[in-house]
Amino acid sequence: MHRTVLLASLFLLLAPGSSPEAERAAMVRDQIAARGVRDRRVLDAMGAIPRHRFVSQALRSEAYSDRPLPIGRGQTISQPYIVAFMAEALRLRGGERVLEVGSGSGYAAAVLSLLASEVYGIELEQELYDRSVVTLRELGYQNVHLRSGDGFRGWPEKAPFDAVILSCAAEAIPPPLWAQLAEGGRLLYPEGPEGGVQQLVLVTKTRAGPREERLVPVRFVPMRRLP
Repeated sequence: MHRTVLLASLFLLLAPGSSPEAERAAMVRDQIAARGVRDRRVLDAMGAIPRHRFVSQALRSEAYSDRPLPIGRGQTISQPYIVAFMAEALRLRGGERVLEVGSGSGYAAAVLSLLASEVYGIELEQELYDRSVVTLRELGYQNVHLRSGDGFRGWPEKAPFDAVILSCAAEAIPPPLWAQLAEGGRLLYPEGPEGGVQQLVLVTKTRAGPREERLVPVRFVPMRRLP
């Protein structure tokens, strides 16, 4: 092969965006670390999870873009930076049991599976639940456990949880989820109405009562209930 053609081919192989791995590395560097996420374990997890596997084939070319993407049934997969920010806010060390409400495509659960011991996800939409089960099984994430149902009620038979994360907005903490949070545990949720101002809130369960930290403005789809 002519040297110029060979060098051009090599450049295409190494150029950012030329492969999911390169796009993922650029995502972590430019969208996440550059905005202040510092936890090395979170950065490594975001760099390891193939986000393109959690969106439709038609959207795979946009999987590492700096925005949320539709996953069907009116739901979205969150912007990569927000997934990383929320994961870092939970301050996981590796031995925790985590509950995610609104697990959607399973992407955030996959990220959390590299940061905690066991992850339990609940998804209301049967179609999204079915698809996420297949994706996580194909990718081999054995410490992620999913169920289809009403996330407001939590997963009492698997409680207590060291951390609870809501990937949907609520106007107040659902009492069952607070009851299922272990003492010293952290609950992270977008607080606010659909279409209105929402704030990401981290609440720690202490003996003296809830300790609340208001973090950043966000926009999430609302939590929905079964009739």
